[in-house]
Amino acid sequence: MIKLTLKDGSIREIESATAASEIIKGIGMGLYKAACCVKINGEVKDLRTVIDSDCQFEVCTFDDIDGKKTFWHTGSHILAQAVKRLYPEVKLAIGPAIDNGFYYDFDVEKPFTQEELDNIEAEMKKIVKENIAIEQFELPPAEAVAKLREMEEPYKVELCEEHVDKGEPISFYKQGEFTDLCAGPHLMSTGSVKAFKLLSCTGAYWRGSEKNKMLSRVYAVAYPKAADLEADIKQREEAKLRDHNKLGRELEIFTTVDYIGQGLPIILPKGAKIIQTLQRFVEDEEEKRGYLLTKTPYMSKNDLYKISGHWDHYRDSMFILGDPDDDSKECLALRPMTCPFQYQVFLNRQRSYRDLPMRLGETSTLFRKEDSGEMHGLIRLRQFTISEGHLIIRPDQLEEEFKGCLELAKFMLETVGLAEDVSYRFSQWDPANPNNKYEGTPEQWEKAQTAMGNILDHLGVKYTIGIDEAAFYGPKLDIQIKNVFGKEDTLITIQIDMLIAQRFGMEYVDVDGTKKNPYIIHRTSIGCYERTLALLIEKYAGAFPLWLAPEQVRIIPVADRHLDYSREVLASLKAAGIRASIDDRAEKVGWKVRNARVEKLPIWVTIGDKEVENGTVSVSSRREGDLGAMTKADLIVKLVDDIAKKVR
Repeated sequence: MIKLTLKDGSIREIESATAASEIIKGIGMGLYKAACCVKINGEVKDLRTVIDSDCQFEVCTFDDIDGKKTFWHTGSHILAQAVKRLYPEVKLAIGPAIDNGFYYDFDVEKPFTQEELDNIEAEMKKIVKENIAIEQFELPPAEAVAKLREMEEPYKVELCEEHVDKGEPISFYKQGEFTDLCAGPHLMSTGSVKAFKLLSCTGAYWRGSEKNKMLSRVYAVAYPKAADLEADIKQREEAKLRDHNKLGRELEIFTTVDYIGQGLPIILPKGAKIIQTLQRFVEDEEEKRGYLLTKTPYMSKNDLYKISGHWDHYRDSMFILGDPDDDSKECLALRPMTCPFQYQVFLNRQRSYRDLPMRLGETSTLFRKEDSGEMHGLIRLRQFTISEGHLIIRPDQLEEEFKGCLELAKFMLETVGLAEDVSYRFSQWDPANPNNKYEGTPEQWEKAQTAMGNILDHLGVKYTIGIDEAAFYGPKLDIQIKNVFGKEDTLITIQIDMLIAQRFGMEYVDVDGTKKNPYIIHRTSIGCYERTLALLIEKYAGAFPLWLAPEQVRIIPVADRHLDYSREVLASLKAAGIRASIDDRAEKVGWKVRNARVEKLPIWVTIGDKEVENGTVSVSSRREGDLGAMTKADLIVKLVDDIAKKVR
């Protein structure tokens, strides 16, 4: 008998090797109809997988993330089949499930028009109605490449050829006349994808590199029920209103210029003021917590990166000045991170165990050669600024200092209002990574990951595990966040490094007089300022909290005779450190007030004859409504208090 341990801990027995789909039917037909894939010992597998030994057996439906991705992956094949039916000459690239749906990349002469997308969607409905059975088969690598050449699919040939040397069978999926190179998993038939919508068609370089051909990427989403699709479409429409890439430009927070370049935004005065406010807050808070401020160069000779290991592991992502292959000439590179520079502070003189922990912080401008297909608004850039820090510590200080880093990150998130929007990922190495991505031995990685796992469990952090997401020198805790469209990125990271100190010869004299290598914690406290700004635009739809708002108060005089008193009020507000302005345009008061609302100002005050006579101002708050008349002094006290408390 073969024993299956189900998700609820119960045991189910089968007499002989059986396909997962048949096992699920035995549990219940309702579950079978909802099933998208299974997890066997934690690994996502196709419903066609034959179970032939004892295992943990978990059924994934659309309610599970793995079930969603299987459902959406099947949707991408339905999309590709429809395109090939209507446009047989089109070449197929890739069609993965993503966090909020799926896409497929096509090599076409010109992007699909909306009319063509409507036709494709109609053909997809036919394919779903046909309820075509989906079959998997495998071929030896050489036969697989030959088949794809015969199919005249050059992009698939390129992908397949990369796996020939491994000698492993190549997986295909077939539905009717349509066959695609694919590892799966997929649903059992096309009929389950009841409700779907093609969302847009955009350009995307093959493999994300501008050196390759521009393809047409069709984005889509699908659901088992039409009502769920309608709710998703409504949410996406609402998300467009909060999209920082649109709203940030409309509110004059940032802009981009074609002849400057992609991933190199111009932060306009309003955006610059928000970032400056955040930076000052972060630097002051870090100083309270014992951090030492550093200021290091934006570039270095490549010798530094060779010592740190970045030259071997990160070189392709660096902007290099000079010929990296000519050792006779100096070669410089813009810094992609600050760690090897900050190590020089520790190395400036001999250190004792009494000097540790050494907490170093810096507002660092960094440069990374991102592919054009990866960049989006302020989320992912080629030049950005980060609240970077490195803690050089004794091994016995690891948990306490890691805890301090996490507490600081949580404090920052709570203060800006993003704490409830994040999740935590324990990013680990993959010993089978084919790109030799990591430094160190399996024993060293096991030690580092065990240490971090124990700390996270002891601190009660609820996390997912990300295999092959670690830094090349150590595991990390990634604090993840999604933008309004559901795309997930890392906002804050805390990393444990037990390796690089030795590469730099970093040593401290311990209490027993021996020299030892310290551990290093790499961390950010609020992450990339530009990315944080993007998320705050979306979080607040541009209506920033008072303490962050680039313009906190606008004074609206009713007539020109009220200007002198308005200027007195402005001077008093500015003297108290409040960001204020006067709207002295020759417009009606109602228009000025509407304008203040449209610009999402936190506070506006109107001044007329009564206010001048009584030495008051009439105060309106976006958050609290009409606050009535106040003296200048009372208004200032309230504003200063709210700003100090960082009221949201």
